[in-house]
Amino acid sequence: MALKRFFTEEGPKAVGPYCTAVIAGDTVYCSGMLGLDSSTGKLVEGGVESQAAQALANLQLVATELGLTMADVAKTIVYLADMADFGAVNALYRQAFGLEYPARTCVAVAALPLGALIEIDVTFVKPTDETPSDL
Repeated sequence: MALKRFFTEEGPKAVGPYCTAVIAGDTVYCSGMLGLDSSTGKLVEGGVESQAAQALANLQLVATELGLTMADVAKTIVYLADMADFGAVNALYRQAFGLEYPARTCVAVAALPLGALIEIDVTFVKPTDETPSDL
């Protein structure tokens, strides 16, 4: 299977040598998304809540570009600079995903690129008409 590299037109550009996402068949592996303003390339102001809201909005933009929705997210990994922000981020996460939550891992890290307070990466699975019969 050939891998296809995807570079966002609407969302923020990568801050390093990587693409926005890699498409492998029906699975889309999205690189971590920071709370960057696409027009300035800088982190939004206002703390972790503002950065989380922006990161989630950026992921929504990327999903739309790929013909997907946030309901197509199978797995997320949330990286926090401070685990004390877990509750505040959960509230925004709930709004972004509704009741159809994907699987998730959330970890605290020593530091994130550009001094960000949060980074979120997602794995999308393109919807198909097939439903496994053993579920």
